[in-house]
This record gives sequence, structure tokens and C-alpha cells, in this order.
Amino acid sequence: MNEQSSPEHVVLLDDQHHPIGTALKSQVHTEDTPLHLAFSCHVLNTDGQVLVTRRALDKRTWPGVWTNSFCGHPGPDEPFQDAIARRARQELGMEVRDLAVILPQFSYRATDASGIVENEFCPVYVCLTDAEPEPAAAEVVEYAWVDPARLASAVADAPFAFSPWLAEQVADPLLRAALA
Repeated sequence: MNEQSSPEHVVLLDDQHHPIGTALKSQVHTEDTPLHLAFSCHVLNTDGQVLVTRRALDKRTWPGVWTNSFCGHPGPDEPFQDAIARRARQELGMEVRDLAVILPQFSYRATDASGIVENEFCPVYVCLTDAEPEPAAAEVVEYAWVDPARLASAVADAPFAFSPWLAEQVADPLLRAALA
């Protein structure tokens, strides 16, 4: 289900994370990506497992790597809660609840093997679901529910198999505590 009728825009930011404009999402991720607003979300089920997803093989950046449950970009003037609910439906076909920001100041810059740069101010959220994902094929090639401690161990043992933002996030004790 596509909830958007027009092209998706991202919010461009200055170094203090203040909005300075917008750009088309389809054009912003390049070898010189400007700082822009995003979010990462980790979904827990009622058994305390965290959802990890493997990025679709035809994604422009980090194709086929394992990552957090889902990510996205709030649109101009779109509250994070609304953007997260929208992306959970679009990417995973699920509803989420009990949203909490865990790492409100998370920011990262990473360069994919193709040379494309991610440069995001990206608050990190945790939420709950009672649903099983029905992922969009353009976004997710596979998924797994895992014990959070096992995820942290796997990322520490083989960081190359995971997105760089996930590796940075699970290294943070605040996120590990929230997932435990």
C-alpha cells in the first residue's frame, strides 16, 4: 500500500540539526550526501525478541546486509511518530505501538562500497508489535526475530554482515538496555 501520492522529500539539516530545506529522497543519496533527517526503529515482539531485516538485494546502498527492523525519513513537518507508523506499514506491513525514543541524538555518516554516502541525524526508537511482518519485497529480502543479546554478539563478531548504523546502535548501552 502506497500512502504517498507525490515524490518523497527529506529534510536537510545544518550542523546543529536545524532544518534548512528539503530535497527529493531519490536524489539526495549520492557520493556527497548532505546531512538530513532520518530515524531508525527496533521492533520487539511480546516474547522480547527484536526484529532484524535483511535489506533487499537491489537496494541502492548496503544491499543484502542485515539491519535494524526498519528506517525511514520523516517528511517536511511530519512528526516522527507518524513517519514511523507510516514506514512500519509500508516496509513491514505491520502496526507498531508503545514507541519510545532511546537515542535521541544518534547521528552517523558511512560510505557504502559503491561510494554512496549515508549522512543522517537519525534518532533511534524502540516499539512493540503483536504482528508478524509482511515485508515489501523492494525493501526486505528476509527477516528474523532474535534474542537481543544474540544480536549484539553477532554484530560484535561479524560487523561486516550488518549495516554500519546497526553496528553503532547496538554498541550503545542505552539501546542494549532498552532491548533487554
